[in-house]
Amino acid sequence: MTDESDALDAFERLGLTSYEAKVFIALHRLGSGTARDVASVTDVPRSQVYSVAESLENRGLLEIQQSNPIRYRPVSIEEAQATLEARFERERERAFEYVDTVKQESTTEETQEDIWTVRSRDRVDDRVVDLLSQAEETIVFGTRLPALVTEPIKRTLEEQAAAGVSVLVISRTDEVRAQLGALEGVETAVPPAHRGDDQRSGRIVIVDDDSLLLSVVGDDHSETAIWSSDSLFASVLIQLIQASDEVQPDTN
Repeated sequence: MTDESDALDAFERLGLTSYEAKVFIALHRLGSGTARDVASVTDVPRSQVYSVAESLENRGLLEIQQSNPIRYRPVSIEEAQATLEARFERERERAFEYVDTVKQESTTEETQEDIWTVRSRDRVDDRVVDLLSQAEETIVFGTRLPALVTEPIKRTLEEQAAAGVSVLVISRTDEVRAQLGALEGVETAVPPAHRGDDQRSGRIVIVDDDSLLLSVVGDDHSETAIWSSDSLFASVLIQLIQASDEVQPDTN
């Protein structure tokens, strides 16, 4: 059950000041009251109640009765909820409208950056599929772990092979080569003998000789990847990988 402290914190997160939240709650406790009444049930100084009440009136959260002394009455809870929700929605639209404008003005930012980092298995999965789907000529996909060969990846590799893209799968693991080699148009190969079976290696994706993703699997089985596309970093690293690795045809 929410206590008053939690309620005050929540009102502050909705944009009210601490005094505004305390006065609003106090008036609902009282039903209506003067500044003296409000000050008697809160720690808001009486001298501050007047300005706080005026601010709440401007927010549409209370009404002021021009009597002597002045009395205050809060709007209903339903009306207050609607008022705060409408205000929150206006502020949300204003904030994200600006962010959207900034985003549109900087559409080239991603192409200006060389290296991107992706963390978590699901996000790496998504990035792999995205890179594979952009291939126009060639794909090299490699992993030692069958668990990293997801259905979306298999489906994308098969679709790209059917579209005429050259698809090569490299793995030292028989199960991986068997799974992906069974796909129409997908070729498989074994990595060079000089490369040991690195237990931290995750996936490698090379697309059209200009996009690259490399991932590692942590001791907790989490996956982290770096990727780059249409960058000097990607092209240089791909050339280095291709120069050092001559794959062996899969004879199985």
